[in-house]
Amino acid sequence: MHFFLRLSLTLIKMKNLTLLLTTLIFIFFCTIVMYILEPENFETIFTTFYFVMTTFATVGYGDYSPVTVAGKFFSVFMYLIGIGLLGVVIGKIVDSFTILRRKREEGRMNYMKNQHIIIVGWSKKTDIAVKEILDSEPTTEIVIVDQLRQSPIDLAYNRVHYIQGDPTEAETFEKANITKAKSVIIFSDDTIHDPSLKDAKTLLVAITVERLAPKIHSTVEVATEKHVSNFSHVKVDEFILSQETISHLAVRSALYKGVSQVFSQLISRQHGEDLYKISKKADWSTYNDAFQALLQNGATLIADRHLLDINRRLNETIPEEAVLYIICNRETYEKLKK
Repeated sequence: MHFFLRLSLTLIKMKNLTLLLTTLIFIFFCTIVMYILEPENFETIFTTFYFVMTTFATVGYGDYSPVTVAGKFFSVFMYLIGIGLLGVVIGKIVDSFTILRRKREEGRMNYMKNQHIIIVGWSKKTDIAVKEILDSEPTTEIVIVDQLRQSPIDLAYNRVHYIQGDPTEAETFEKANITKAKSVIIFSDDTIHDPSLKDAKTLLVAITVERLAPKIHSTVEVATEKHVSNFSHVKVDEFILSQETISHLAVRSALYKGVSQVFSQLISRQHGEDLYKISKKADWSTYNDAFQALLQNGATLIADRHLLDINRRLNETIPEEAVLYIICNRETYEKLKK
């Protein structure tokens, strides 16, 4: 009994690679020995290997079994050593999956894929943004960066990954593979109540992102509009003025009843008609060509980049750098993409 206890402890303390190699060598050894002892009974090496594995796994179907005394004695030896050895290997494998899952939940696993969207800072806004991305982009993956000890979102979402770390440090974004990311969204820290301090931290995060990935598309939430000028030396593609945006929308809703529903449709895939970006077609020379062609397919051309006066530019030639935006439903958009 003492021998088997010491053997079990020795196996458990083995390094994973050593244990795996030892198990494979032992399986190979048992297969060869059993075939040598009873070649007529087991017929082939593969059949012998099958018997050895069913013995180690304690399955014992009984379709093959040793018939000689030597074979039976060796089978007992396999029971005593092989079952314990394979059990430890399986236990190590299960433990490895448990460790990997814990690391993933705690944000300690590096993200290795590309073309993902990084979202900095966890809040209710982040939760809504994640659900919107998952609904809008069926293949895009998301990496959330925050300092929480455990992932704030259910990682059963196969397309959501969590990285724990200080977003003002380069190491954190390197774990998120920022150089291969498609874009980054930086939400202001809602745990900071002073708007100036909140924007100061956002600025520091934006500087870190710019230094590591100067070509990445960045969207930054700013608490106060007057602080936007402080970001002038940082390449930020889009600014979201959280307080002002809500205030402006509330005023427009008070002045024009029902206008908030229009905004909801434009900014969310979950409500009515949606806003989509579309590439210029080869047979579109002017904006009017694009407008009429899209209209016939059930879509409305509304803008080129930030230019919303398409109705006054119908006779103008569409520039090569044009970024066209349309309003339509998902079915129409999918048809236009084809």
